[in-house]
Amino acid sequence: MPITFILDGPAQYLKGVGPRRAEQLHRLGVRSARDLLFHVPRRYEDASTVAPISGLEIGMDATVIGEVVSKDVLPTRKGLRIFNAVIRDRTGLIECSWPGQPFLDRSIQKGDRLLVSGPVRFFHGRQIQPREYVVLGRADSPDEGGLVLPIYPSTEGLSQRMIRLILEQNLDRLLPLLVDQDPFQPDHLARLDLPPLHEAIETLHRPASIAAAERARRRLAYGELFFLQLLHARAHQQATRERAGITFRRTNALIRPFHDSLPFKLTGAQKRAVREIFADMSAGRRMNRLLQGDVGSGKTVVALLAMLLAAESGYQAALMAPTELLAEQHARTMSGLLVGLGVDMVLLVGRQKRHERRALRQAIASGDVALVVGTHALIQEGVEFGKLGLAVIDEQHRFGVRQRMQLAALGQEPDVLVMSATPIPRSLALTLYGDLDMSVLDERPPGRKPIRTGIRDDAARAKVWEFVREQVEAGRQAYVVYPLVEESEKVDLKAASAEYDLLRTDVFPDLEVGLMHGQLPAERKDQVMRAFVAGDIHVLVSTTVIEVGIDVPNATVMVIEHAERFGLSQLHQLRGRIGRGADQSWCILMTSGYEARERLDVLARTEDGFEIARADLGIRGMGDLFGSKQHGMPEFRFFDPWQHEALLGHARREAWAIVEADPELERPEHRRYRDELVQQYGERARLYDVG
Repeated sequence: MPITFILDGPAQYLKGVGPRRAEQLHRLGVRSARDLLFHVPRRYEDASTVAPISGLEIGMDATVIGEVVSKDVLPTRKGLRIFNAVIRDRTGLIECSWPGQPFLDRSIQKGDRLLVSGPVRFFHGRQIQPREYVVLGRADSPDEGGLVLPIYPSTEGLSQRMIRLILEQNLDRLLPLLVDQDPFQPDHLARLDLPPLHEAIETLHRPASIAAAERARRRLAYGELFFLQLLHARAHQQATRERAGITFRRTNALIRPFHDSLPFKLTGAQKRAVREIFADMSAGRRMNRLLQGDVGSGKTVVALLAMLLAAESGYQAALMAPTELLAEQHARTMSGLLVGLGVDMVLLVGRQKRHERRALRQAIASGDVALVVGTHALIQEGVEFGKLGLAVIDEQHRFGVRQRMQLAALGQEPDVLVMSATPIPRSLALTLYGDLDMSVLDERPPGRKPIRTGIRDDAARAKVWEFVREQVEAGRQAYVVYPLVEESEKVDLKAASAEYDLLRTDVFPDLEVGLMHGQLPAERKDQVMRAFVAGDIHVLVSTTVIEVGIDVPNATVMVIEHAERFGLSQLHQLRGRIGRGADQSWCILMTSGYEARERLDVLARTEDGFEIARADLGIRGMGDLFGSKQHGMPEFRFFDPWQHEALLGHARREAWAIVEADPELERPEHRRYRDELVQQYGERARLYDVG
């Protein structure tokens, strides 16, 4: 029987599984024998560091293992039910308490061996309030494994003990099948001191030490990084070298008068980015570059300089934004900066009347219009450019790879500049945008006042609303942001719709209060935002739909409710909607979560988006920070940007060197890489002619 058939066969037929457990495994993403092998522990408990119960002190954060000797569910006066269990080890007893979780009475039994982790507090004596727990088995059964205990992702009905038992029953039969499945040659792995695949998988399930498990995880992280970088290298090769680029010629007919007319001086970072972009555009290969900058760092001016280089070379340039409001904002900003230059610029968006769009399409197709700003309307059927030389894509993460390629295909192989206002550390940028050359704006233009950020609790709410009113009476505007649209029984959070009614009727009855959220029809959202931009709405109640792009210089206050529910980077992006004008701005983070204050203090002390992103990454992890559904975001299971940054460098060098030497991956020693790339990335790999 072929190895791949066995590895990819249904998990149901593995030893110790069967139909019922197969359904439970399916909830964990384990559908095949291969999936079981790669269902690796999310963490490990080193039994040599487990604390004895007798040594626990108030204030400690501890992990203990003990036998459940008693348990009960206790009601409180407020109706809250608390599950309590007393556990015992060789040194003593301690109570474990789970407020609001009476259902644990069904899954934790007297006589279970329990591992619990959490803070030790005083409540009628010492008590642990576990953050997490694991039922290791029955106290009268023999200990399993050695000192290092793997803790797996689990689901209801499938305990840690059962997952370990299923793995133990199948590992020795399945591991040898991985020997020929490793895409890397031994000498390749030896250069990086990494074990072969089958050894790494065995070590992850049967680690002799935490260090051994980490070395094994590095091997799997390297595989993720290598094939992503291989895909990036192939995409870059196809975009820049396999197609002849335009050689733009700088004449200064537009660039010099534009530069001289600017009411401000470019920052050093802007000058550096312009030099890099101009060098790419003047070369014979296509530009494929990312311009990454923090909120307010001046990306639009840099992009406009690139567009003017295309225009004075006799080509058209197009900028595509994700929303009509943002496209209109870009058009207004650029028009103001281009006054007196005699450059024709048009705006193309879906809301324009049909005859108006038809006339604009004709002007664009004739080549009479030099600069075009628009939305997805630019890549819809019927739009043709007479001589497109540069495609600029704003808020890159809002578009998919295919949409980027569609815009780039509208002209005779135009140069491509993509912009992102989500600052991320270089290690992440190389994983998300590794097919692009990179320019970074890490300075803010001088003259803008820092946004004052404060953290407040419910006791200060009346003063916060009083402050908002003072700002509105002074002629300013305010945002109030909520994490939810509607109230939910599952979470005790304020919601935009309900709080809008409260603010409109009770708190600010004499002010104009607007409501904005993602569930509103597009036309209604557009009306609300236009009214806010015009100053007709004093206080805008919103969800995170206002996170990207909209520039209202008169808005000087933002109140963010339940700030602890947002990531730091998202809070930073929201905060970037204020501080756009010359007046002092304030961001007020409302939270009742004491433990979140230390995390939120990062925002209070810095406006550096790169520093904030690094802090967010360390707290929340990569998947939570960006969202696995986001366009272009690979789903990393093993790569940790903190621990594996050097590994990323190795993977990138190896992958790019291979594509440089063998772009089609046709050599016998590289065909396995090509096959693995198609298996991992499927349609996305085929976009770059791999497979």
